[in-house]
Amino acid sequence: MSPTIYDIARLANVSKSTVSRVLNKQTNISPEAQERVLKAIEELNYQPNKLARALTSSGFDAIMVISTRSTKTTAGNPFFSEVLHAITARAEREGFDVILQTSKNSEEDLQKCINKIKQKMIKGIIMLSSPTDESFFEALDQYAIPVVVIGKVDGEFKHVCSVDTDNYHDSVALTQMLLNKGHQKIACLHAPLDYHVSVDRLAGFKDCLNKQSINLPDEWVVDGGYTNETALTAAQKLLSGKNLPQAVFATDSLKLMSVYRVAQEKGISIPQQLSVVGYSNDMLSFLLSPPPGGIEVPTLELGAVGSAVLFDKIFGKGVPARTIIPTTLCLTDSVI
Repeated sequence: MSPTIYDIARLANVSKSTVSRVLNKQTNISPEAQERVLKAIEELNYQPNKLARALTSSGFDAIMVISTRSTKTTAGNPFFSEVLHAITARAEREGFDVILQTSKNSEEDLQKCINKIKQKMIKGIIMLSSPTDESFFEALDQYAIPVVVIGKVDGEFKHVCSVDTDNYHDSVALTQMLLNKGHQKIACLHAPLDYHVSVDRLAGFKDCLNKQSINLPDEWVVDGGYTNETALTAAQKLLSGKNLPQAVFATDSLKLMSVYRVAQEKGISIPQQLSVVGYSNDMLSFLLSPPPGGIEVPTLELGAVGSAVLFDKIFGKGVPARTIIPTTLCLTDSVI
């Protein structure tokens, strides 16, 4: 039979409530009593029953990770797997479980979150996407649970923090780099505009060109959707016209891969006939030839910093409402 907290209390010569305070990491206990309890736990090889602990005021030691996107739109996107790896690594070090939540839509996502909060199943939430409709954040903020968004947050909230890169100014810098290289016929393959990241990246591109009084044909600004299939279709549309651009700016890794693939299929040489830049990562730089120039998204750092901020909030430490992680613009052989 497995040992119980009563067995620990008898061995440590303390009350059951003292054992409970130690297990729940409370501070109102003397160092001597805590040491005896910890020693008894080790001697008895006690394994706490998480369900029983969840019925107390402390709840589960768990965090929830949600994407606010359907699995269909995240499949094949390396960002989500890499950032999740960093989050789970930090949670493991803190002794927390990770609940990965998927849903058909944002309303279902929100209801699942609220249910888990009410059942004390989670102590914090990390969101891997930042929708432009921030009603999701407003609803969660009412429950006073720590929430960290990997992305931009426009509104002011008490319990919601943002960890992000500066997507707008990164896109301005990328576009200006192409202009400095002499390119003016620049197309953009972007993601749908229902998330802050997509809005900011496209806005930076357009604003930079507008300041230079450069007007582009409408067909050179193409929504590539969320999936491999929609990105490929958009790239084919972009590179099949008679009036081809000199350069393409891809706003995420799926769009970059689609441009490379369609260019190869059509015999368009990169960079001799088409310069390509965008938001990339280590894996794409390894797989694509020539390696794509542009902004390397610090995916692992976003996950690591985001989870660090969340645990600081869970443990009652002060954290900034917004944390910006710097990026680096890298020129490669994909641009001439």
